[in-house]
Amino acid sequence: MLVPGVLGALLVGAGIACQARINGELGTELGDGYIASVISFGSGLVLMLVILALSKPGRAGFRIIHTALRTREIPWWLVMGGASGALFVLSQGLAAGLLGIAVFTVAVVFGQTLSGLVVDRRGMGSTPPRSITPARIVGSALMLAAVVLVVSTQFIGSVPLWLVLLPFIAGLAIPWQQAANGEVRMLSGSPVTATVVNFVVGTTLLVLAAAVHAAFVGLPTAYPTNPVLYLGGAIGAGFIGLGAILAPRIGVLLLALGTISGQLVVALLLDIVVPADGHPLAWTTVAGTAITLVALVIAATPALRFRASRGAARP
Repeated sequence: MLVPGVLGALLVGAGIACQARINGELGTELGDGYIASVISFGSGLVLMLVILALSKPGRAGFRIIHTALRTREIPWWLVMGGASGALFVLSQGLAAGLLGIAVFTVAVVFGQTLSGLVVDRRGMGSTPPRSITPARIVGSALMLAAVVLVVSTQFIGSVPLWLVLLPFIAGLAIPWQQAANGEVRMLSGSPVTATVVNFVVGTTLLVLAAAVHAAFVGLPTAYPTNPVLYLGGAIGAGFIGLGAILAPRIGVLLLALGTISGQLVVALLLDIVVPADGHPLAWTTVAGTAITLVALVIAATPALRFRASRGAARP
């Protein structure tokens, strides 16, 4: 399961990078990152509600979670993974278009790596703690070094500090979100349930935040006609569900590192194919992205060897 799991983590990262570019562009064209976030999360919620209506296991899982919350068999915060998702999508709408997809991704990655180490070491619910081996530490350190290399020639001194801190904090929350969603999936028996719960919580919080913001500045008067800019929610539904499946199986740290590599690879491709205005591609982005893949292999190698030796020991 480990190799397919790591490939799945790369796919999660690819989805995050694509969503970041789409939501960043939507926020820039609307001139309102809050409304862009509501559109992204809200469209994902609508899609998932349709899927839930068609999924018998999903509906059964939703009833299980509802009953468990009502009887306090599980803590309320376990279903709050969507709050982290809301923060991440909001940071996309507010910061990705201004920072550029590469620097935005780097800020997320830095927080994601640090948090992944902590969450994996502590465990969550039925997911046991995982040992922080030397290879995992080296892989994480190399991942962070790659991040620093990527950002070294792209950081813009005039960018407000909060604009960089926002995706960094969102990155800190991602591993916890993935672990929480993974627990909901295991308890409910359905990734559809976990994804719907995530979108219900996230959309609710984003609507409240957008309502407060709109009370002061009003709503956008025009909306972009490019349909691609409204695909962020559908992409998010895919990688949130996949992350909920993978987190209990390969661990949050390895999921985070694989996600990071996928993010930077696709961010690099996006900056080559459809570069953001004012953010030229630097050689450090290419080199740093390659290093993340090396870091991922280093972090995963001990687990691969362990599984191989365990399989060989079986009669």
